[in-house]
Formats: sequence, structure tokens, C-alpha cells
Amino acid sequence: MSPRSVLLVAGFALAALNLRPALAGVSPLLDEIMNDVGLSPAGGGAITTVMVVCLGIFGPLTPLLARRIGLDRTLLAGLLVIAAGVALRGTGGVFVLYLGSALAATAIAVMNVSMPGIVKQHFPTRVNLLTGVYVSCVVGGAAAASALVVPIEHATGYDWRGVTALLAVPALLAALLWLPQALRGRPAGQNGPRPFGEVLRSRVTWYVTALMGLQSLTFYVMLAWLPTIYLEAGYPADQAGYLLSLTNLVQVGTSLAVPVLAGRRASQVPYVVGAGALTVLGYLGVLLAPTTLPWLWMIVLGIGQGASFALALLIIALRPADPATVTALSAVAQSVGYVVAALGPLAFGFLRQVSGGWTVPLIAGLGVCAVQIVAGWFAGRPATLGKADLRS
Repeated sequence: MSPRSVLLVAGFALAALNLRPALAGVSPLLDEIMNDVGLSPAGGGAITTVMVVCLGIFGPLTPLLARRIGLDRTLLAGLLVIAAGVALRGTGGVFVLYLGSALAATAIAVMNVSMPGIVKQHFPTRVNLLTGVYVSCVVGGAAAASALVVPIEHATGYDWRGVTALLAVPALLAALLWLPQALRGRPAGQNGPRPFGEVLRSRVTWYVTALMGLQSLTFYVMLAWLPTIYLEAGYPADQAGYLLSLTNLVQVGTSLAVPVLAGRRASQVPYVVGAGALTVLGYLGVLLAPTTLPWLWMIVLGIGQGASFALALLIIALRPADPATVTALSAVAQSVGYVVAALGPLAFGFLRQVSGGWTVPLIAGLGVCAVQIVAGWFAGRPATLGKADLRS
């Protein structure tokens, strides 16, 4: 590879690493945050909910930005705004906490939608491999954040405010590394993202959107509440964070391998159904025997959720015929999907509050997993979303 290609891949990977720490770094500290600012369990879950809502409603900004300044500069802007958001949220009370979280999540929304288009644009012959790199970096960032925030808090003597503000540092480093690429990027491209109206007329879009939303919902529920479930089961905060980190860490290897394997086949149905079944098994383990071999449930859950996420993004990149349609499909699937996903952490917190335990919320999660498998069956079938499909 040429030095320019190495820099491109490295910048792309480091940018991907910043797509989850702003979210994953909250849950191990959630009890401390709630006590400090006076939030109820539902209010604590709302931190993640606010962020995931922003992932949904601000994703449609991406096609507009991409037309005006290009995908590469859009990604650079996203990294800078993430840094600003995570630095802001620890500087005040509840309002500033939510505001900073929303700002960071808005940037993540734009970057989420940009990344599949960047893969198709810069790596058209290596979509499977670079999708795997992208997703493994995303879940690796989540694993690192969930594992390290509590030890960093202990080592530095900072409280949750200082520790979460440190998440601005890797975003700024990624922005610095991506800057040469952004400066080379053209402000506008002839192949701008297609209008949403055209993409919305395809059934493929809605199958992919359902898969994206439902697998995201089951993931964000665990991201928000898994440490709290284990805290209430008697685990110390650092060990609860390590369990969340383990399930995220397992996703790194899974999400790197699965797109390479699944992308070789015309149909991804066997992979999508298998991933959904493993997610069900992980949920069942946490429900029925959370303290019996908890590491095993984290591994199973990590394989299922990592594969589901990777497959959803792979399908977004594979189904369209060109990069412009990839960006449009990505905007629709991730915007609608994350709005659906945003209901999860809030609903889980509410069900925990009214039921007094985790049995009812986890049973509800199992129901969502079942619907996810059905959606994946349709999304994983061979199809092409392109000019002919859009006219039909």
C-alpha cells in the first residue's frame, strides 16, 4: 500500500473508533451520574435515549452536507463536534449533561451515515473487508470506553465529569489524522446522495431499516443497562464495567470476520438468522442465570450483537448499485432505525421502575430479538437497490 493509502485507512479506522465511546463511556458511571445530578432510573436511561434519538433524527443532515462539502469534510466536521459535545456535558447540571450528549450524538449520527458511503467511495473493491474494519473499530471503541472509564477515574482521581471529558482527546487525534484527506476532498460531487423519496419507494429499504433498528435497540438496551443489572446483582462497578467491555470486545473479532464471510454469498440470511438466535441466547442467560458463568453470556451476546450490527451495515453497503445510493440508504436505515432503537433504554428503565426488577424488561427484549430475526430474513435475501429498483 502507498503511504497515502495507509494514511487513508488509518484515518478511517481511528474515526470509526470514536463512534461509540461517547455512548459506552456513560453506562459504567451511570449510578454515579444519577446520584450526582439527581436522576431517576428512567432519567438515567434517558441519557442514552437522547443520544440514540439524535442518531436517528439528525442522520438526514448527512446527504445535504455531503453535497455541499463532500463526505470527507463531513467526517472531519463530525469528529470536531464529538469532541465539543463530550467536553461540554460534564460542565454543568442535568440540562448541560443532556445538551452535550445530544451534541456529540448529532455528530455521531452524521458520521454513521457517512461511513458506508466512504467505504463505497474509497474502497469499492474491498467493501467486505473495510466494512469489517469499520465495524470492528466501532465496537472496539465501545469496548475500550466501557472497560477503561472506571479504572481511569480511579487512577486520575477525576470524577465522572473529568473522565467523560477526556473522550474528546481521541476525537481530536482522529480529526488531525483525517485532516489531509479532508483537505483533498472535493466540496461537491456529481454523484451526490439520491433524494430520500426515491429510496423510500423500495421495499429493500424498509427491510434493511427494520433490521438496523431492531438490532440497534437490543444493543443499546444492553449498553445502557447491563452494568446496572450486574450492580444490582451484587457486582462491584468495575467488574460490571468489565462484563460490558467483554461483550463489546467479543464483537471486535466477530464484526471483522462476519462481513468477509457473509459478503461472499448472494444471500446473508443464514448469517442474520444465526446472529439473531445467539442474541436471544445471550438475553436468556442474563435473564435466567445472570451470575452463573456471566462471562459466557457476555461472549454469546457479543457474538450475536456484533454479527447483527456488522451484517446490517454490510447489507447497507452491498444492496445499492452505487455510492450515491449507499449514502441515501444509509441515511434512511440509520435515521429511522435509531429512532426505533431510542425507545429501548427508556422503555427498559421504565419497565424496571414499574415492575421492580429486570424480568419484565428482559422478556420484552427477547420479543424484540424475535422480530429482528424475521426482519433479517427479508433484508438478507439477494436484491439490488439501484436505478432499476428505484424506478419500479
